[in-house]
Amino acid sequence: MDWSLLSCGRHGHVTFAPDEPELRERLSASTAGAQAWQCLRCGAYVPGPAGASGPADQAPVVPRGKEIRSKVILRVFAVERVIRALVFLLAAWTLWHYRHSQHSLEHAFDRELSSLHDVLGQFGYSISNSKLVGLLRHALTLSTHTLTLLAAGAVVYALIELVEAVGLWTARRWGEYFAMVATSLGLPLEIYDLTRKVTVTAIVLLIINLALVVYLAVTKRLFGIRGGKAAYDERLREESVLEAAREAVSRERPDRDAPPADPSASVAPPDRDAPAADLSTSVAPAPSATSASSATPGSSATAVADSGGSAAHADGR
Repeated sequence: MDWSLLSCGRHGHVTFAPDEPELRERLSASTAGAQAWQCLRCGAYVPGPAGASGPADQAPVVPRGKEIRSKVILRVFAVERVIRALVFLLAAWTLWHYRHSQHSLEHAFDRELSSLHDVLGQFGYSISNSKLVGLLRHALTLSTHTLTLLAAGAVVYALIELVEAVGLWTARRWGEYFAMVATSLGLPLEIYDLTRKVTVTAIVLLIINLALVVYLAVTKRLFGIRGGKAAYDERLREESVLEAAREAVSRERPDRDAPPADPSASVAPPDRDAPAADLSTSVAPAPSATSASSATPGSSATAVADSGGSAAHADGR
């Protein structure tokens, strides 16, 4: 499931025109008759003017993909917290309202309980084994002062649940920390309660609270888990359309700003400290035409005679 497209289908696209020319060019495209802007959530190009404009640093932070799914899951937990808060607020109001009339309330409770017993018994549920009914029956036997304290405690617990619900619904960092800490503090009491008596309600509530704690610790990287907030923010930047455009511009910028190549730079300059080569010893001089023509006929004949005499002397031997 593409959570980005699903969110855009429900809430509409989110487009932004940055003031920086390079980013503006990267996030826009020309279509037939109109200019389109890339959606910061789903990445699709939407024809028409941008929804907002300004410096890139002022662009809205738009959750994408897994972050949208995480937000939906946290809102499910938030609804469960609201239900708990309403139940405890109702219990607090009941204890406060009837704290001075325990006897009459006990008779009314027994009368209504018999009716509920007959109705729920048809569905195979025995209300006599309900833990909540046992707690209410025990509360009716307490003193007025004790009922007042219980009502105050129920209100405090309901307020804690409401704060958790607000923090989880808005997906704020402080709300995630608050929900994890408050839920973790209640886990030992729930586990101790299961050691005394195992009930379906207690097991379900323990599983919900454990799931919330583990989910917040792993996916939101609370308390330094999986790299902490730095790793969490880095993952959000990797999924951001605007950050991807910035990285693409930064990769192209060195190529544009590079100076043209200098052909003379490829030729190495001569080394001034190197000794000069002695051409007189390395290259033999070629005979010149002047020296060749300067030879006299006499000298040539003498050379021939000498050679002839040498040959005759050799024959005499």
